[in-house]
Amino acid sequence: MSSPLLDLPRAERRGPDYVERARRLAPMLKDAADEIEERRELPEPIVEALIEGGFFKLLIPRSLGGAELHPLTYVQVLEEIGRAEPSTAWSLGQNSGCSMSAPYLDPAVAREIFGPPRGILAWGPDLPGAGRGVAVEGGIRVTGRWGFATGSRHAAWLGAHVPVFEPDGTQRMNPNGRPHVRTVLFPKSKAEIIDNWQVIGLRGTGSDSYRVEDLFVPEKYTFGRDNPAERREAGLLYRFTSGMIYAMGFSNVSLGIARGALEAFIELARDKIPRGARKTLRENNVIQSEVAQSEAKLRSARASIHATLRDMWEDAERDGDFLPERHWQLRLSTTWAINQARDVVAAVYNAAGSAAIFNENPFERRLRDIHAGTQQGQGRPVHFETVGQILMGLPPEGRMFR
Repeated sequence: MSSPLLDLPRAERRGPDYVERARRLAPMLKDAADEIEERRELPEPIVEALIEGGFFKLLIPRSLGGAELHPLTYVQVLEEIGRAEPSTAWSLGQNSGCSMSAPYLDPAVAREIFGPPRGILAWGPDLPGAGRGVAVEGGIRVTGRWGFATGSRHAAWLGAHVPVFEPDGTQRMNPNGRPHVRTVLFPKSKAEIIDNWQVIGLRGTGSDSYRVEDLFVPEKYTFGRDNPAERREAGLLYRFTSGMIYAMGFSNVSLGIARGALEAFIELARDKIPRGARKTLRENNVIQSEVAQSEAKLRSARASIHATLRDMWEDAERDGDFLPERHWQLRLSTTWAINQARDVVAAVYNAAGSAAIFNENPFERRLRDIHAGTQQGQGRPVHFETVGQILMGLPPEGRMFR
């Protein structure tokens, strides 16, 4: 069903209506949900449909054949897909974040990686000690093991973020005293894939681990992640860092998961009469209040993200960059949305009663999916501390985006 309260004003778009494409894809995703869960990956027909719809190229520069979407349109696409099938949306969010590497590569290399229909990149997070690179003539020799490579099963390329060491073992440092880190890209065939994605939620993302041993990566397949000095594209989209893209993406996937759960509950409440009761769930005053509050949580969280993204885009149009306060505003709105989405899913799961525990209903799976998502870094409560420190005039103890 479609909530009459769902839609807010849409961002301006150029070209295809990707939000409408996502809505048309929804029935196929819902039909495939059980298979996605069981296989722990996106089935090939789903991947092909995503490729055909251009969903893996949402953030690729137009100069490379991509959509280069306005962020407001991008987050609405992820929300719609998350509403239908969470693992698909989460995978798309991760692969899209990885594709933000395209503006930092030589155009010929970017076309080689992202130009083909299967030009999909995946990588794991930058965790201390996961890997290292040794600078050699013409490139970097990389060794390491990384996990949580969401979307890697349908990707053709993998990447890793590695601190760079000199041949004598000395660690290379930046002028600011931080370790010098390069992102390296290589064909998936060069890595050993470790099938260890045995988890309770977002099972269909196939977020396996992978490793390489002394792999030579030519210099042209490396770049400084989010380094403005290496950025080759002038589009306003690329003023956003990959960390910002992940925050806005995964928060809106979370809102989509919660929206789907709330819609399913409203449908259930029309006919379900709890044991010992005389009226349907929807005639219960407590349930009515719970549904209204859940709607308010989703709408207000969504509106906060949208307003922040509009402001950031206007900043970039006017000044070429964002006002300083936009960074904490985006962090606050996205973290808040993830946590509000989790609360809504938990509320409707509890309100659904015994019906929620059966696989035939979407509640238990969405409960598992949303809790798997909130364990990811974008939803961590520590982000509230960081923003609170800024609001009270204190230096933040943590980095806003990674």
